Amino acid sequence: MTQRTERLNTLLREEISTLLREDVRDPRMSGLVSVTYVDVSPDLRNAYAYVSVLGSDEDRASTMEALEHARPFVRRELGRRLRLRTIPDVRFISDTSIAEAQQLTDTMRRNAEDRGETL
Repeated sequence: MTQRTERLNTLLREEISTLLREDVRDPRMSGLVSVTYVDVSPDLRNAYAYVSVLGSDEDRASTMEALEHARPFVRRELGRRLRLRTIPDVRFISDTSIAEAQQLTDTMRRNAEDRGETL
């Protein structure tokens, strides 16, 4: 990955996070939504935004629907905020790594408590 691509990944992650937090108003977005990572394709035409949703499976599903619906708005707003020749088409991908890490931590904590240890 080139340095330019890495900078663009970071910039897009910050801007998409701001857009989702401040500008996207959709009642289907429930739970805590955070953009964990953005991966831009080498030709800079596509960007894959990995989104973590803390909440139930229903919350995650409805939030992903809302994000899919908001894709044109997100791209348009990115075009207004960023000075790029080509604004990438943003695709949202559900990232469950934070929830999985929390489950693993909870399991480790329960096992330690069963043995009389503390974490």
